[in-house]
Parts: sequence; C-alpha cells; structure tokens
Amino acid sequence: MSAELEKFERWSEALDSQFSVLGVPVGWDSILGLVPGVGDAVTIVPAALMIRAGHRKGIRKRALGSMVWNTGLDLVVGAIPFFGDLFDFAFKSHKKNVAVLRTEFARLERRASAKPMPA
Repeated sequence: MSAELEKFERWSEALDSQFSVLGVPVGWDSILGLVPGVGDAVTIVPAALMIRAGHRKGIRKRALGSMVWNTGLDLVVGAIPFFGDLFDFAFKSHKKNVAVLRTEFARLERRASAKPMPA
C-alpha cells in the first residue's frame, strides 16, 4: 500500500471512527459537525485532498464521481440541523472514499504490472 493511501486511511479513521459512543464508532467529522457551519467546512478539506490525489493518480471518472458524491452528500445533508448530525454518525464518507481509492490504486497497480516491457 502506498504511503499516501496509508495517510488517507489514518485520516478516515480519525474523521469517521476515532471514538466509540455507546458502541457506535464516531470521529471528528461527527463531533465537529455539531458546531453549525464549522464542522462541515473543516472536514471537507481532507475529502478534497483525497479526491485530488485520486485525480492526480488517474483513477476512473466513475470512481472520482463516487467520491465527489460521497463528499457532497455528507456536506449537504450534514448541514441540516439534528438530522445532519445523525447522518454524519452513520454515513462515514471518508471511509467510503478511502475504499474507492484503495480499489482504484490496486487496479492501477495491476494494470502497470501487466504491461509488457518494450523491447
């Protein structure tokens, strides 16, 4: 696994499931989301960096779209008072985005190793 993907794994762990509340994993995304306007604005930064890294590495547009959808849904629904906070506890957009990156990076590695060497 690349160092960049490991970094994103750590970020998603901290943002989505760092702590446990009544047996439910929660992270800084959920906690900061309790502060109106601030939490969602802060936690979109690591999500945007993950999307940018995926784009830079050349992952498929469908995968980028999925990541943008996850992030946008988390941002829009998370902004709704009370319901958005409950949504943040359950949705875990950063973990979903890291899963997309993990799959896509592995696919790119397989493609690179399958290419024949030029003679």
